[in-house]
Amino acid sequence: MTGFIALLAIGLAILWLLGVITTAWRLTHPNRRTYAFMLRRGLPGDPSELPGEPRAFTQWTLTSRGRELPVWDIVGDAADGPVIILTHGWGNSRYDALLRLAPFLPRASRVVAWDQPGHGDAPGTCDLGVGETQDLAALIERIDAERIVLFGWSLGAGVSIAAASKSERVIAVLAQAPYRLAYTPAKGVLSEAAMPWRATLWPAMMLIGLVRGRKLTWAGQWPGFDRAAYAAKLAAPLLVIHGEQDRVCPLEDGRSIAEAAPDGRLVVLPGAPHNGLWANPETKAALEREIGAFLDGVLSEPSAT
Repeated sequence: MTGFIALLAIGLAILWLLGVITTAWRLTHPNRRTYAFMLRRGLPGDPSELPGEPRAFTQWTLTSRGRELPVWDIVGDAADGPVIILTHGWGNSRYDALLRLAPFLPRASRVVAWDQPGHGDAPGTCDLGVGETQDLAALIERIDAERIVLFGWSLGAGVSIAAASKSERVIAVLAQAPYRLAYTPAKGVLSEAAMPWRATLWPAMMLIGLVRGRKLTWAGQWPGFDRAAYAAKLAAPLLVIHGEQDRVCPLEDGRSIAEAAPDGRLVVLPGAPHNGLWANPETKAALEREIGAFLDGVLSEPSAT
């Protein structure tokens, strides 16, 4: 009997270890959205395929942290407008930016959409918002423009806030469904997918930290990640848009980030979840309205012209 219990314990330990490794792999290797993904769903695969109004664009690559990241540089309608950079969420890509262009194109000279590592057509793995901040900072440096606006959703929202806190050329930041700590959306994503997380998530995040050379508690109360701490350093105005029923990135995180910013504003979308807001006509209209009004206000200020 003792031998059987020991064997059972060893089996459970191996199963737990496999669960930890699988969780870490899943978080750093999201499903990729590529041209084939869009084609299968009858969606545009690049700016020239946009329905009704195809867009001229160029494609180039950003070299950052030893990786070549694909970038779309899309022509906007306002020759004297800012360059607006769109940064996607976890499991998304620059292809998803095509569904979000409407409020930006009339106000931008150029709209830039890019793939973060481990997403879309970009090489590498997802660093859950740490290294990606360096990538976006490199992209900002590459952009030849005096006025830059950042818009990101979920993972991209936090990356945009963190990168904006280090650039004087960013005149506005728009963050859809941001979160404060790396642990929060990881838990939400696994819960939404009905995947086990209670016994494996913290060890998986510690494993990611160990492999990537940072403190094991990096996913918790780490000032080096906390998006509210970065928001407090912003010189540019910040608009946070958050769904009331967001179960991946809680509304309270969005509220804390908006309140931390010197010039922050929070818009709550009643009853809205985390995903699908740009596919739902009602929430899409609300997003376009709020984004447009915020940008018009920023761009009408003398310092932004």
